Amino acid sequence: MGGSGPNGAPVKWALVANGENRRAALFTAAAEAAGCGTPRLVEWRDVLRDGGHDFADDEVVRLDSPGENAEVDRLLRGVDEPTRVEGSARWYTRFLEGVGSLRGGRRLDDPGELAVLFDKRLCHARLDAAGVPVPQSPTSGNQRAVEDWSGVRDLMAEAGLRRVFVKLAHGSSASGVLAVETTASGRIRATTSVERTPGGDLHNSLRIRRYTEEAQIAAIVDALAPDGLHIERWLPKASLGSRSADLRVVVVAGRATHAVVRTSRSPLTNLHLGGTRGDLAAVRALAGDRWAEALSVGERAAACFPGTLCVGVDLLPAIGWRRFAVGEVNAFGDLLPRLTGLPGSGAEGLDTYAAQVALLRTLSPDRFPVRPAPPLDTPARTAHAPA
Repeated sequence: MGGSGPNGAPVKWALVANGENRRAALFTAAAEAAGCGTPRLVEWRDVLRDGGHDFADDEVVRLDSPGENAEVDRLLRGVDEPTRVEGSARWYTRFLEGVGSLRGGRRLDDPGELAVLFDKRLCHARLDAAGVPVPQSPTSGNQRAVEDWSGVRDLMAEAGLRRVFVKLAHGSSASGVLAVETTASGRIRATTSVERTPGGDLHNSLRIRRYTEEAQIAAIVDALAPDGLHIERWLPKASLGSRSADLRVVVVAGRATHAVVRTSRSPLTNLHLGGTRGDLAAVRALAGDRWAEALSVGERAAACFPGTLCVGVDLLPAIGWRRFAVGEVNAFGDLLPRLTGLPGSGAEGLDTYAAQVALLRTLSPDRFPVRPAPPLDTPARTAHAPA
């Protein structure tokens, strides 16, 4: 049953991904286990090199992250060192060009929505307009460009903010994020994974650093600013034990299907930066009758992107676990190995990938219609040619 679409016809999956990545392996395993066969793999490097790819009308096309591949990263960002922070604006432009070059098939990732999801300023504005709780932001909607550290300080002062997150507008995985806090006496500190070399290059590190000299912080922000910056109020977060905590909620086809608690002793809870998974049962007990509200906020955020089958919503719980705001919505936020679905979600016993395979068949084909075929005068490869 898992291998059939809403009309009973077998689902033919096509996956645009980096084939060596565990994301591709996990999704392929989920599709095979559901009786769909092995998805046809289309490599991101081929899409970017060849200027696109064509899909058959009966193929369901799922996009996965183009990250963690040095060659693809060079094609997108134009840098030779994968750890370099700079180049996210170029990445954004070239990624959207690559997405726009995909033709045909039933697409589960709407190109217009991806353009919003990968611009934190636009995403914040869309959520805010829909009444989804978000942190205060002077850069929401990209109406206030930030050119340098002085601009950050000016916007903080205008908004009355002493603690903010400064983020790359098109960043991911905490790349280029600084948690900045100031005091009335003028002291300042920035917590970040960014390492600045003596030559001024910026690199992502797996070690959290704390900068207390404003000149150092200014140099980092000035180097990041050309790629576009987003500023948000740093909300005090709830704790679990002695660690600050937040939630990643995966929403598939409008349902909150999976949730994981991320805890850390630093403001950055990303698991690759030393964050650890917390006890979800303990969080549900602490939230009590507000747990349903937490999942509802995640679903309301996902509803702002109806043309995208699956998103990962980062929820920021207020102290006491009684209120929740959305920090980010991630287009590729489903990499949570071995995590199974929430009770009552329809994804019990399924990981995030199996849940997407299973829930797609409950939807009308109109939810994700076939994309128009390329014009007759456009050179195209055979739809089922090897990728």
